[in-house]
Amino acid sequence: MSIRVLYFAALAEQVGCRSEEVESGAATAGALAEELRCRGEPWASAFDNRIRIAINQHLAEAGDAIRDGDEIAFFPPVTGG
Repeated sequence: MSIRVLYFAALAEQVGCRSEEVESGAATAGALAEELRCRGEPWASAFDNRIRIAINQHLAEAGDAIRDGDEIAFFPPVTGG
């Protein structure tokens, strides 16, 4: 399935992009984060257990389901504005 992934704040700086289209077989947001982490650096160090997740602009938990066409945002626990 095709997922639009957004990175915010320090995560965007660490991985070197703000968004990308990802082909994934992940069933949950947490599984998608693990797929990204398994890419190696810089994702491995950018993704830790403290990241926050939003699915289609709604705060989510790692166990929440994702579907084809969803927009998944990852961001650090505290972001400045």
